[in-house]
Amino acid sequence: MNFVNLFNALPGAMAQGLIWGIMAIGVFITYKVLDVADLTVDGSITTGGATCIILMVNGCNVWLAMLGAIIAGLLAGLITGILHTLMGIPALLAGILTQLSLYSINLRIMSGKANQAISVDKYDLLVSLRRIPNAILIGALFTVVIIALLYWFFGTSLGCAIRSTGANPNMSRAQGINTDLTKVLGLMLSNGLVALSGALLAQYQGFADVNMGRGAIVIGLAAVIVGDVIFGKIFRNFALKLLSVGFGAIIYYAVIQVVLWLGLNANDLKLLSAVVVAIFLAIPYWKGKYFNKAAKKEGK
Repeated sequence: MNFVNLFNALPGAMAQGLIWGIMAIGVFITYKVLDVADLTVDGSITTGGATCIILMVNGCNVWLAMLGAIIAGLLAGLITGILHTLMGIPALLAGILTQLSLYSINLRIMSGKANQAISVDKYDLLVSLRRIPNAILIGALFTVVIIALLYWFFGTSLGCAIRSTGANPNMSRAQGINTDLTKVLGLMLSNGLVALSGALLAQYQGFADVNMGRGAIVIGLAAVIVGDVIFGKIFRNFALKLLSVGFGAIIYYAVIQVVLWLGLNANDLKLLSAVVVAIFLAIPYWKGKYFNKAAKKEGK
């Protein structure tokens, strides 16, 4: 086995991990903060990528294109929130419905094309697969700024209301918090970040594809769970918890690269992702059920 090939592949894994880590932070907001299972992300990450690339191809500045992508993601989260709160549809089903509708919307955004390419030679892309060191730097800067902004926001009264809604919705309503509004805002914020990640991902890989978001929720959950299992007892501050999600995404992609280097068929990556998530989800359960019992027996 050639360790040089693995070493050369790790910077690319880090760049991808940082970009997907932004998406995972969005998943963290719904999964951990709001305690809502939101599957919109499989569609909204594609919406962000498609919106950004199409705007740039039509002469828009990269920053305005990314702003457009974020707005598209916010609207996707708004749709899921409306389906869930105003129409009484369970959050899981509401996310599936929005994700399903976004497939057609994404095709419309790309004028019926399943794939839209963009060249780093013709456009001023922020990140590119051909400039990995720059992609790592930009990804790290975005991650730090996003974590700082979220740390500030969730310290405000509105941010605390969103956190309170996820922790105890009944008590939150008793305190006069409009939990429907906070759920909608949380879903919008989450999908706005997911769309931003999609915009960066599309630039990095050089194209937006209608299927680029398939399985994104699994990657997001993997990053959240890996970060929580490895850093959960060390990182207790909210900002550090968000940082652990970014680290989780980097570790996830590093593991993927190692497994590919060991000879796994690339067609089995989705299966591997599911296995990784299942194992890390089971670790807290195993620790609680088996290791605690062993400790109690030793104490006796």
